[in-house]
Amino acid sequence: MAHDKKLIVDDPFTLEPFVERPLLQADAVDALVRRSARAEVDWAAVPVSRRAELCGKFVDAFLARKEEIARDLTGQMGKPLVQARREVDGTADRARHMISIAEASLADEPLPPKPGFVRFIRREPLGVVLDIAAWNYPLLIAVNVVVPAVLAGNSVLLKHSSRTPLCGEHFERAFREAGAPDGLVLAVHADHSVTERIIQHPGVGFVSFTGSVEGGRQVYRAVSSRFIDCGLELGGKDPAYVCADADFAFAAENVADGAFYNAGQSCCGVERVYVERPIYERFVEALVQSARALRMGDPRDPETTLGPMAQPSGVRTLAAQVSEARAAGARVLCGGEPASIGGKGRFFAPTVVADATHRMSVMVEESFGPVVAVASVESDAEALEKMNDSPYGLTASVWTRDDARASAIASRVVTGTVYQNRCDFLDPALPWVGVKDSGKGCTLSRLGFAQLTRPKSFHLRLGV
Repeated sequence: MAHDKKLIVDDPFTLEPFVERPLLQADAVDALVRRSARAEVDWAAVPVSRRAELCGKFVDAFLARKEEIARDLTGQMGKPLVQARREVDGTADRARHMISIAEASLADEPLPPKPGFVRFIRREPLGVVLDIAAWNYPLLIAVNVVVPAVLAGNSVLLKHSSRTPLCGEHFERAFREAGAPDGLVLAVHADHSVTERIIQHPGVGFVSFTGSVEGGRQVYRAVSSRFIDCGLELGGKDPAYVCADADFAFAAENVADGAFYNAGQSCCGVERVYVERPIYERFVEALVQSARALRMGDPRDPETTLGPMAQPSGVRTLAAQVSEARAAGARVLCGGEPASIGGKGRFFAPTVVADATHRMSVMVEESFGPVVAVASVESDAEALEKMNDSPYGLTASVWTRDDARASAIASRVVTGTVYQNRCDFLDPALPWVGVKDSGKGCTLSRLGFAQLTRPKSFHLRLGV
């Protein structure tokens, strides 16, 4: 939280201050953006091959500090250290994929020959990209924009969440250690009003925001006064449909992991599950067993599999949703209440809510915690109707051995990504995109470069 232009972040387990940083002052915005813009002018003229080389060195520098970065991540948002190390590795993997496809994705696109003319389309950078990144997967969310933006010839202002400011600093330092020009990637610590001032600055060419739906609305309103675009990755209430013919043990294990990994603090985590009636009770019991097997504790302990909630408000939201569901007739089969370990930590016990309906907030409003709601369905048609009965559309999963059945269902789910027999996973070769209140635009894949560039047409008459 901000105090007198100062950012103070607590450790979600010890509840003691973990990091403190000064906040950017409003009168410093112009100099910041101009510094970033100066770096971009020269960087835009650098060949893509050299941009890729720099980003490769960034990855090396980032991995060289893997343990430090992982420990800072754990201290800021409570992710178990084992999972934090995996996030560092995943960040490198995504960066390397985007590096590997950059030259082909950003190459000039020639048009069919026309006598006397040369015609082609070039993707040119937008200038200064402002990336407003979220705290729940703070490295993975940031890399989705930062590395592709740099590869495309932009400079980046990385305004990370007030929960995870050190993550932005790690990106800036790794680029600096890789030999990036001064100002190419800069970490920014700013409150809402100063962030809006950055958005309004004429030197900013694009804004990317990952966070809540309401936060997305605020960013979109701020951007709307200017003729620039923005990418928004917002909330999710992602469904899983488990068919009676699914590989039961595999589906149960993976759906549970999709619901509880990262303490459920994932916009693409599984929050609601529809199960065909013949296996419903058995599947619910399997989820309960998985929830009870999780170990809450100090996130620095390698035996911990469920860390504390990053934000105090998250615990209150979950408690209210579960209480309402119980009062409306749902069965709360495990968890359902805040917890602590030895008096430490803001935990919420992993929770399974059975017999949930769409009249309950736990089934329709984003939970963003270790709570999964489950309902039985009689048919694919009913499952589809309920999966699509949501203001969100980020991911959805179908669990069945019948490939044709999965394909038929997948084609009718209104979502950005649909899975068969997996969930809560991002493949950087595929565009990461949401529909409805889950956002607009996309990151990653070759299409991810499109929103970070503008097309420029070359129409050249020869020999005159």
